[in-house]
Amino acid sequence: MFNTQIKVLVVDDMMTMRKLVSKVLKEIGFQNIIEAADGILAWEAIQNSTPPIGLVISDWNMPNCSGLDLVKRLRADSRFKTTPFIMVTAEAEQHQVVEAIKAGVDNYVVKPFGKEQLIEKLEAVHKKRGG
Repeated sequence: MFNTQIKVLVVDDMMTMRKLVSKVLKEIGFQNIIEAADGILAWEAIQNSTPPIGLVISDWNMPNCSGLDLVKRLRADSRFKTTPFIMVTAEAEQHQVVEAIKAGVDNYVVKPFGKEQLIEKLEAVHKKRGG
């Protein structure tokens, strides 16, 4: 599992979803959690964060800048191209999953999801990243 001391960024335009994901993360043991309401605000937080963001959990469908656009920005920037990224979305069609993976997401969680599903995805990403 991830070091629970890392800084986690939760991105979703719905405050209730951000709070739900943050609550699950806190239950797992993460303490350094910040939130953003869209991809633009998330990108600003990523660029300005000290310590650096160690994990991004982002919704796909958001105004201003989608989660897909956000992961593309991260992967195009040498400073953040290896930042673990989990996409959370209601979009479960195969072509969308493929598009997200091609863009560089490390894993994908379909809403609605439970604590166990999020833990599974976190563990899979950590293992994939050589943790």
